Amino acid sequence: MKTTISVAGIDLELIDAGSGFPLLFLHGGQGLLPDHQYVDLLSKKFRVIAPSHPGFGKSGLPDWLDSVDDISYCYLELMDKLMLGQFNLVGCSIGGWLAAEIATKVPERIRKLVLVGPVGVKTGPPDKLDIPDIFATPQNQLQTLLFHDPSKQNPDFSKMSDDELAVLVRNRETLALLTWEPYMHNPKLSHRLHRVIAPTLLLRGAHDGLLSAEYLEAYAQLLPDSRIETIADAGHAPQIERPEAFTSAVLSFLNS
Repeated sequence: MKTTISVAGIDLELIDAGSGFPLLFLHGGQGLLPDHQYVDLLSKKFRVIAPSHPGFGKSGLPDWLDSVDDISYCYLELMDKLMLGQFNLVGCSIGGWLAAEIATKVPERIRKLVLVGPVGVKTGPPDKLDIPDIFATPQNQLQTLLFHDPSKQNPDFSKMSDDELAVLVRNRETLALLTWEPYMHNPKLSHRLHRVIAPTLLLRGAHDGLLSAEYLEAYAQLLPDSRIETIADAGHAPQIERPEAFTSAVLSFLNS
């Protein structure tokens, strides 16, 4: 069920589906789209709470909010408002960054943590980007970095409504606001990840052109209890390209 909830003065668009132990799902840069299957699949086993980040979808974006860290505090307040104690936490790409930030702030409340192609830390030399510059990459080239089979994921803008196009542009604009400087990371996060106590699964699509296997390995080394799995025939967003395989990997980990 999609609804709207006010948190810290922000109207958040929110999906609350399923029943059972709560799972907070934090989407990637594509936003939370209605045709994504993973929410329905996960909600068969858990109560899935999936907000559209501030500035994404139809969620509000106040003037004072300009960082991923700001959003992490909004979601802590959301969990309090929903009266959730412990919960599972799953985040994809920028949502993985958000999930990592949250897990350092309230480590005792996270039962298990899943980071899917997460950004958020700097692992390489200071004069080289860890993640390719998505804002300087032509759309057709960006699709090949994001997806194993971009031909199945190319948006048909001619068939989109004005409302859908507005959401698409707004998502990209907000993504730039949150990740531009410093690019795709919080310099402080790598010094905080040792606080995470939840068992952590890091997932990567085997054909991810944005996030290298070496980057994910370096990320995993910053977490006390982590392991890495790879999803075949998928790029940076395995939850979109291979929702069944993605859900199977996540559920296997959360139920183990």
